[in-house]
Amino acid sequence: MSQAPARRPSLRRRLLGFLLIPVTILLVLDILFTYGVALGYANHVHDRDLGNDALTLAKMMGSEQLSGELSPQARFLLQYDPNGDGYFSVVSRQRGLVAGNGQLPQAQRIPAMGAKPELFDTRMENHPLRAVTLTAPWNGHPGDVLVITVAETLSDRHAQARSILYLAILTQSLLIVCVLSLVWFGVNHGLRVLDPLTRRLARRNHELTPIGGPDVPQEILPLTRTIDALFARLRGMLALHDRFIADAAHQLRTPLTGLGLHVERALADPDPANVREALTHIRRLNQRAARTTAQLLALTRAQAPSTETVEHVPLDLARWVPEAVTQRVHDALAAGIDLGYQGPEQALSIHGHAASLHDLLDNLIDNCIRYAGRGSTVTVSLQARTDGGANLMVEDNGPGVPPELVPRLSERFFRAPGTSEEGSGLGLAIVQRIAERHRAEVIYRLAEEHGLCVEVRFPAPRRGHVAATQAEAPATR
Repeated sequence: MSQAPARRPSLRRRLLGFLLIPVTILLVLDILFTYGVALGYANHVHDRDLGNDALTLAKMMGSEQLSGELSPQARFLLQYDPNGDGYFSVVSRQRGLVAGNGQLPQAQRIPAMGAKPELFDTRMENHPLRAVTLTAPWNGHPGDVLVITVAETLSDRHAQARSILYLAILTQSLLIVCVLSLVWFGVNHGLRVLDPLTRRLARRNHELTPIGGPDVPQEILPLTRTIDALFARLRGMLALHDRFIADAAHQLRTPLTGLGLHVERALADPDPANVREALTHIRRLNQRAARTTAQLLALTRAQAPSTETVEHVPLDLARWVPEAVTQRVHDALAAGIDLGYQGPEQALSIHGHAASLHDLLDNLIDNCIRYAGRGSTVTVSLQARTDGGANLMVEDNGPGVPPELVPRLSERFFRAPGTSEEGSGLGLAIVQRIAERHRAEVIYRLAEEHGLCVEVRFPAPRRGHVAATQAEAPATR
């Protein structure tokens, strides 16, 4: 049973989720805050009115002669509550309850004569009340005072707070809708600034030129710069690809042409001596083509984008270089070359890629074997520097090169004029590229009499990447 395709992520849903959920939470918090403010305002207004009612009643009481009944005006003032019941009590300190419509609890602290009314919360018949009490003189009864308490339910206060809340919700909802509409319109209108960049990219075919320009908004500059950097890497890879094809065509044309000529010669003249001579030339040209192909591949690897963070590891040159030199002793003996090594016995570490460094040293030794001449001496030496780096030197006492040609030794396909030995002219170019990958410096020096010394100066290994010291293999000469 096939599974349903996974739901594609939506930027719109993600943005709406990030916006609507916080806005909803903020709206709920705002409703609670608004209701609290509105209730506080309603309590303030009602408390003020309740205190004024108590003061008004005190003035009315001062002009009446109470005998247990209140005037209709006073009773209407005390009992009027449009959303609930109003309660009151008038208590004489000498005679007790004079008038009232319920047993209102007394305040814990009775204000003194002439003091401001005292507001307090109380309950009666399980209903919360807000009450005010004050002390007033009782005309016609010297020495006696009245404690007047007036209370009301909280329903009117909550109703007023809800009215304010409903009005605030309506106003704020309209404001939020207007703000979201403006944001939606502003985002859509603001994103139109990307239209020139989109049209410019749509008109491209196979171009890898930078896409940045003066019309690119500042907010997407990091994106365009990243894309431009990607295009630059792609251009480098394509240029490397084209260069490899051009180099291969240039270097393989001659041996392939020679192979064809010698094959035709062998076919045209079946004499065994001529066929043997043709086959000898074919073998030589085949070896030359194989060598050139290997050099081209090595140069391509050396010029490829660096993978230093993945491939570079600590290497002990004092152990690794003698082993690499030993592998070329047989070739040196076949060419009549005295190949030897000189170096320290203690560990000498750098940070690098083993295969690339093997290509570097192999090309330096191969260059000496090919051009130094029979009977020459080639010495590979290793020295430690005081700054923690290492110097790798390959020196021969061959014919050398003219001083004016030394700066061109690292050029691709460059060969000194008058050289009879076959070669691709890529060896020292490979050495230069590999050294650059290892942040090393290549220096060419001519000997005092004759010969050439190539020195590669490696930087000190980074802290934390030094290989553990190992026993060094004995040097051979």
